[in-house]
Parts: sequence; C-alpha cells; structure tokens
Amino acid sequence: MVNKSVKPLLNKRLLGIFLVSLLTLLNDPQLLAADDPVDKVDVVVLDAGHGGKDPGALGKNSREKDIVLAITLKVGKYIEENIPDVRVIYTRDKDEFIELHERANIANRNNADLFISIHANWWSNVNSIGAETYTMGTSDDSRNLQVAMKENSVITLEEDYTTNYEGFDPNSAESYIIFNLMQKTFLQQSVDFAGLVQDQFRNRANRKDRGVKQERFLVLWRTTMPSVLVETGFISNSKEESYLKSKQGQEYIASAIYRAFKEYKEDIEERSTYTNNVPATVDKSSRKVPDREIRPKAILQRSTEPIASGDSSVYYMVQVLTTTLTRPLDDQTFSNYGHVSEFKINNLYKYAVGKSTSYKQISESLNQVCEDFPGAFIIAVQAGKIIPLEEARKQNK
Repeated sequence: MVNKSVKPLLNKRLLGIFLVSLLTLLNDPQLLAADDPVDKVDVVVLDAGHGGKDPGALGKNSREKDIVLAITLKVGKYIEENIPDVRVIYTRDKDEFIELHERANIANRNNADLFISIHANWWSNVNSIGAETYTMGTSDDSRNLQVAMKENSVITLEEDYTTNYEGFDPNSAESYIIFNLMQKTFLQQSVDFAGLVQDQFRNRANRKDRGVKQERFLVLWRTTMPSVLVETGFISNSKEESYLKSKQGQEYIASAIYRAFKEYKEDIEERSTYTNNVPATVDKSSRKVPDREIRPKAILQRSTEPIASGDSSVYYMVQVLTTTLTRPLDDQTFSNYGHVSEFKINNLYKYAVGKSTSYKQISESLNQVCEDFPGAFIIAVQAGKIIPLEEARKQNK
C-alpha cells in the first residue's frame, strides 16, 4: 500500500510495466529456478550502498557511501578470517558507482547464497535513531515507502534507467503497485536473517532496535537468493552520525552483521543436516492408513498450552514457520499437529509443533512434518524459550 494521500490507478502504462516484467521473468531461467530454499551458505555478496557520483545520504560531516563502504569491508574481513570456507564477493570495494540492477546481477552470476546490502539512514526528524533491516515486500507504512523511494532514486543517475527497469519511476507511488503483483522467493529465509541482524544490533551493539520491515527496494527485487537491506543508523542524527563515522562504531556494526551471518549459516546448514539425514520411519508407497493415524505420539498431543517459564525440562519441537504476523494456535495451517507453540523474538513470531523430551522421537517425526512444511527443523526449548540445540543435547547427555 502506498501513502494514503496518493491514490494510484492501474493505468495502461503500469500494466505495460507489469507485462514487460513478467516477460523478463519468463525469459530468465535463473529467476524461475530460484524457488528452492537455500540449504548451504558458501557464497555471500556484500553490497556497500551508493558510491562514486552517488554520495547517498549526507550528514553534517559525512557521506553515506563512505561509511557503508568501511562497514562492508569490515564485515567481509570478519567472515574471511573466521569462516574461511565462505567466499565473500563485494559489489564494490572502492568508491565507484555501480548500477542497482548490476548489483543484483553480480549476486546472481556468482550463485550467491545470501545478499546483504548495507546502508545508512536519513530522516527529516533529527531525533530519529536506531537500526532497521528490510526484506523485499510491501507494507502499509508510508514512511517505509519513502525510505524505499529514497534508496531507489539512485537509478536516475544511470544512463538508461527507464530501459533497465522497464519504465519504473522511483519517484512515482503508482509504479510501486508492480511489487504487489509479483511474488518474491526466499522471503522466509530473508526474514529469518533480518531478525538475526536486529537481535545482534540490540544485544551486542547496543543499538536501538527499529525492527524487521518489508518494502520495495529495487536492489533486492531481482536477486535470486535470500536478500536484505540493512539501515545501520541515521546520519541525520548528529550523535549517531559520530558513532557511524568512528572506527569503534563501524567495528561494532560490522561485528553484529558478521555474528548474524555466522548464526544464520549454522542454522541453515543444521536444518539441512537434520532434514536430509533423519531416516523416514514410514514407507510412503505402502501406506494403508491416513497420515494422522501414523503420526508419532509427540505430534498428536492435543495441548496448545505454552511451556511454562519455570519448567526447566528440555523439550524438542519442530519449527515450521517464522512470520511478522501472529497466528492463532488453532490456525488451519497447523491442523495436523496437536501441540503448537508460539515464540516471539524481536518483531518475529516463530511457530513450532510437537513436544517431547526425546530427541529421537521428534527426529522420527521430522520427515512427515516436512511434507507440510518444507525446510522445517528441530529446535530445543527450555523455560519457555528457544535455546541452542547443541546446548540442549549436552544437557540431556
């Protein structure tokens, strides 16, 4: 939805933009092929926003392009030094202008598993502070749309942007309807990573957490992998500008993004290990009874009561969904599973089914849960909170 003061109409021009974009998708096998969740993270593309003739947002004593380049290079250095099996690719590693569509192309050509675009924010209210992370999507917040318009307006510096973006006008709210008409793959994994970034900003870098948001950014539009745009802070706020300019501030911000990446990589690859290695307990070809009759007892518990905060027992569950919107525990989505729990972390809601103190019992149910929820994975819960699976296994030993 766009600003309520603007009432766009789906006219012939907009329909033309949509049809050209649809043809682009149909003729690009890379984009059509990008419909499977990422199960390994070997290549990450780090995108320092703006550059060259595009300074980005301007503070009193700084330029966005300089700050984000310094932070981006630090993120890459942390990854290269601490996770050497990951290939780090930069869209730019110096002060140069790279067109938005080319930034996505760099990620696509290199078969990246994650795309991180790093920016600094600006707002007319000089008291605005904090960090926020965006994924591709639409929202009802007119301010979010204005942030997207600001970041997308860089395409007007390109020589032939009307051709590169099929006639898209970054300053016309009407053009943004196109994003409502097209689905974005990898949204769930993008949201998961964005949540980890915000957790790190809040807990490790001590930054004000402005949450995970969704909006229509051209730099994320054509990427064929999980992608986020990180707004590291406001250079329009003098105190935050000083922090973002400082070596210490840049190291804290870079370290937070690196830690989120490390946790995301471990999480993704852990999911893949459990999904691929847990043996199926039922021969699907010989089933003679309905699925519900053969589900493990741990999945058939009828309780939807939350795990008490004072309960020190370790429970294993299968996480099936992460979303920015809450859902009732008796939602039809979970109808095949008796026990459902909701965990709110930052601005995200995570849903898990099943409940057992036996890791083996939950493991035996995983393949069946994955039939309804591809990419589902096992988690551990103690005292009403999700804890690292490795820690839970050690306790049980």
